[in-house]
Amino acid sequence: MTTLLKNVTNSIWHAFRALQQDGSGFVGKSKLKVLTANIATLLDLYGVERGLDHYRSTPMLNFDHYLYYLGQEVFSSVSNELPLSALRNYETKIDEVCWLVCHKDFNVSDAYFKGDAVYQLFRIFCLMADLYGDGIDDNQFTVKIHPSEALIVVKQLLNSLGLDYNNEEKYDYLKKSDNGLNFGEFLEILRFKDYNKVNDYVASICEAIRDIYQTLIMDVIKKGYLFRRGYVLPTFREYFFVLQPCELSYYKHHTDKEVCGTIALDSKFMVKPSISSSGKTERVQKFTLVSGDRTYELGAQDHRTRLQWISALQLAITYSTGREGFQRDTVNRRKQQRELDLRKRQEEEHQRSIHLKQLLETNVQLEQEKIARMAAETQARQFQEVAREDSRRVAELEDVKLCLEKMLEDEIQAKRDEEIVRALQARVLAEEWDKREELESLQAEQMILLEQERQKRMEFEQRQQENEKRFKEAEQKLRQLEEERKKLDRELKQARQKIQLSEDNKGIVEAKLQVCAMAPTFRKAPDFMIRRTQSFVASDRPVAMAVPR
Repeated sequence: MTTLLKNVTNSIWHAFRALQQDGSGFVGKSKLKVLTANIATLLDLYGVERGLDHYRSTPMLNFDHYLYYLGQEVFSSVSNELPLSALRNYETKIDEVCWLVCHKDFNVSDAYFKGDAVYQLFRIFCLMADLYGDGIDDNQFTVKIHPSEALIVVKQLLNSLGLDYNNEEKYDYLKKSDNGLNFGEFLEILRFKDYNKVNDYVASICEAIRDIYQTLIMDVIKKGYLFRRGYVLPTFREYFFVLQPCELSYYKHHTDKEVCGTIALDSKFMVKPSISSSGKTERVQKFTLVSGDRTYELGAQDHRTRLQWISALQLAITYSTGREGFQRDTVNRRKQQRELDLRKRQEEEHQRSIHLKQLLETNVQLEQEKIARMAAETQARQFQEVAREDSRRVAELEDVKLCLEKMLEDEIQAKRDEEIVRALQARVLAEEWDKREELESLQAEQMILLEQERQKRMEFEQRQQENEKRFKEAEQKLRQLEEERKKLDRELKQARQKIQLSEDNKGIVEAKLQVCAMAPTFRKAPDFMIRRTQSFVASDRPVAMAVPR
């Protein structure tokens, strides 16, 4: 089975089921010709539907036969080496054809889902669902989604609507159940009737479904605003980027449908973060997308966004050369994990059944052994009655024999006890002597240690006395220095007072001399008076001068 046929098998099954009339699992070849012609036209094939007339002799085919015919006659011409973008384009066209056939079976006119919301959910369901065969009737097939996969869609829708999934206990059964859901049941659990009173709720649910559709079906790994450096004008301009495994597209705004540019990704691309040469934190966190000699320089608003885009780009480059997209690969890995868990549970159930069977067999054996033991106990009681009488007679003789043997043993035991006591006394004496020698040696060692400790203590006390003596001498010397300092302070204070007094006397003398010089009637003072005055001034004493009358 080719990759394309495997990816669109679920949508083809829905179209096949819509063409059934009685639910028997068979569809007439005339109806299948129309469906086959439409699918083949999308693949640029013509006339392949005519081979249905010669395929099997029955006028009707079940789904298994029809799927085999499609794989051999239609999809075998499609190369398995198709690029991921072309494969996704074919899937979209085939799903649209199948939806046109089967959409009448679902209530697409429901006011809860408007526009293309039901079709988008249909494609999401076909991506995540599995094809199951009826174990009783080989002609009956069904496509169901595992409850855990449906739970993922429920969580994403609730998160997109700003609702808390943790408060939704009504979806807890999806975690515990293994019964798949068909598309009608899948639509029913997505009708959040408790929240339809919110303003513009229908538009919000359709927008949320569109976001999930882009993530799962269009395989959008990441989208958001980035800066891109232009070629003509080397400045950064902000665009809205959409990242898919095979391409990176950018728009002027997230609401625009016209693409400004597309970067085709392949395994030759590398993502490298740019480091600022100046060492300063820049407004735009730059990184480059390199392929050979072509370099695209991009930038994010913060460091965290840059790391997220670098990781997403590396993931897209990894899946760019694959035959399956990132989301389909993720779904397949979850399916494989569920299969492993199912096999593990089946093995555990098988081991449990074997264990229970062994327990039943053991219980039967125990019952048989219990019956045999009861019969043996009955026979043993009979033998015990006969043996009891013989035992009584033998017991009397044994009592006599025991008495004699006891007397003999008592005598022998007494001699043995005497020898044992003597041996014990000798051993106790030897042990006491050894312990005494050991204690003496320990005492000698303790005396030596005590003598050493005493000498150390005397040395320590001597050093302590010397330190105390030095401390007292230093303290006494400090007190002497303090007294000398106080004495010098007093002398300095007296000297300052004398200087101040001399200054005051000098001023008085000068004033009096000026008065004498200015009075013409005064007599000239004798020389001895002048010498006396100068001597008083020099001695810093108050001068008593005679003022002439």
